[in-house]
Amino acid sequence: MCLLGQLLLLLLLAAGGRGAPRDTLACTQGLACRLLDTDVLCGTEPLGPGRGLALARLRLEPALRCTGPMACSPCLEARLRLALPPGTGEPRRPAPSGVPGAEGSGEEGRWSPMDGAASSQPNITGLLLLSGHAYASSRCVAVEVWAPLAPTLPGRPLGWVTFRCFEAPLGSELHVTAYTNSRGRRRLSQQQRVPDCSWPAAQAAVPQCQVPRLQVSPGPKEVVVEVQGAVAGHNYTLRLYHNQSHGHWSGRTVNMSGPMNYRLPADEVLPCLCLQVWLETQDPPRATVCPFSHDAEAWERLWARSRLVLHAEGQVLTCSLSAPCDLPAKLVPCWQPEPAGPCQALPGLQQPAVGPGPQEFGGLQPHPNLCIQVWSGGQVRLTQCLRDQVLPSRADDLLLLERGGNASLCALERGTCTPLASFTSTGAGHPGLLEQELRRDVATGQCRQVWHPQNSTGVVLWACPLHKYLHARWALAWMGVLLGAACLLLLLLLKKEDVKGWLKSLRADYGSEGPLRGRRALLVHAAEPAAERAACALTAALHPLGLAVTVAPGGGSGVAAWGPLPWLHAQHRRALRDGDTVILLLSPAAVAAAHRWDARAGAVPALTAGNGRYVVARLEALVPAVPPALQAAPAFALPSETGGFLRALAGPGRRWGRWPEPYVAAVAEGLRRAVGE
Repeated sequence: MCLLGQLLLLLLLAAGGRGAPRDTLACTQGLACRLLDTDVLCGTEPLGPGRGLALARLRLEPALRCTGPMACSPCLEARLRLALPPGTGEPRRPAPSGVPGAEGSGEEGRWSPMDGAASSQPNITGLLLLSGHAYASSRCVAVEVWAPLAPTLPGRPLGWVTFRCFEAPLGSELHVTAYTNSRGRRRLSQQQRVPDCSWPAAQAAVPQCQVPRLQVSPGPKEVVVEVQGAVAGHNYTLRLYHNQSHGHWSGRTVNMSGPMNYRLPADEVLPCLCLQVWLETQDPPRATVCPFSHDAEAWERLWARSRLVLHAEGQVLTCSLSAPCDLPAKLVPCWQPEPAGPCQALPGLQQPAVGPGPQEFGGLQPHPNLCIQVWSGGQVRLTQCLRDQVLPSRADDLLLLERGGNASLCALERGTCTPLASFTSTGAGHPGLLEQELRRDVATGQCRQVWHPQNSTGVVLWACPLHKYLHARWALAWMGVLLGAACLLLLLLLKKEDVKGWLKSLRADYGSEGPLRGRRALLVHAAEPAAERAACALTAALHPLGLAVTVAPGGGSGVAAWGPLPWLHAQHRRALRDGDTVILLLSPAAVAAAHRWDARAGAVPALTAGNGRYVVARLEALVPAVPPALQAAPAFALPSETGGFLRALAGPGRRWGRWPEPYVAAVAEGLRRAVGE
């Protein structure tokens, strides 16, 4: 039976595959070994006689199997430490299958497996089997080992047997098992990963670890991508893709079989465009470059392809920023009353752009004057307003900011927040003109709440309409202008013959050019019938002299009771700036107002400044004296002092000649008729 088992082992060894002729086997000093076969069927071998050799340790180490300087493949080297099992005595010289002197042959001589000759030294032989299993392959190796008995003690190590090696794909797991065919055999198993291309030795010798290099050469119309270091005859893949977190472009792939140049149009170059090349094999290393991340032209091209869209659904404002690449930007809500004007950033509302999906501004209510700006690198890259696509514009709305209650309201304009006590609407009127009205509108809900933070910081934004205030003031100013024009027309119709004669005499004596041509005056009077008739007559009489007169009525009730009109203040400032004359026409109502101003100790100091550009005209039939508040300016009683009044209008540097005697009578007569009616 023993002889039959040995013959069966020989058949198994003979039936094994031809294996890998590059496998090598090595033993330490004192051991002899030979590689019987490199591809046998493990698990079907018969048990050997006796206890044989014992396995003490199995160790796996990475190695390279090379056929040339740059033609290596990774593998694992198996190292086995052998020992005599405990209780081993003088052996009966077991021999390998089919070898003369095997057990059962009846021969007592010593035999050496290395030369097949008899030896006088006691020894022990054994059959060692090594199997390697990867996910796609497996192999079993048979090794014969011969070891001397003396002077080694049982259980002490005999030496090392090294098999080189088991191949497997880069980075794959390899399971190695070692055992002998002796009785009571012990199996040793170990699992280890085959080195990948991160192993320095593999990077220099394994073809799959040779990564090509990418050289990018930009040009005015195209970019040339050169693949360098590719080995001819191997298949490679070049991939172009956008390196972004929220992208939909899967990229573009180009197949090649060696070094090549790929041309890319310049208009496809964006900051997030990356290039990647690899060898077509399992889990290959890849060379990746993103060469345009700091290209200024690529960034400008990206911003030109980016789009910002606003959505106003109910009381929620959202925006969507879409771009081929991720944008390092922030979204800033701002307030823009005029389409071509500046956009005032709203404090504390900016947020980073997080992708192409809709982003909601919590607590911000849609309003026609709201815009969203995209800031990047300290510049405004994109701007989109609700008036452009959703809501109609409302240019006359004022944006107010409230901190900690109604007492701290301020107006957001021109980059600052102006307190209402110092705010001047539309650039006219005295500061604080609309303060009480705007506070009342906020308290009564006539202003629209644009933003209320969800974290209860106490900061609120209000949009208050100003059109009702502006329309009321301008309506009153236009009423005064129309009244003056109506008075002039009525006077011309009633006194047509007298006016014609007067104009003819003026043309005959002084030609067609009036003596006051080029000069301007602002005529301020009270809103009462006598003053209005006198203002009409005086305007009509001064017009032929070439004096441009602007009539400004004041006082009264209603809107005008709030204070001097913004229009009146604007006319007053322009007259002072341009050196014009301001005529104060005193009537009973004007005198009463002057006494009130004097009682308030300088309520209107500008009207009483003695700088020579103010002239007081007193209707002597109605006003006996000039009030103290106006005595600093030159004063004339009309119509008796009409000559001095006209000389004051002409100024001190005027040459008179016969002037202004022919005009004095006409002006005085017109005033007498107006006051006497």
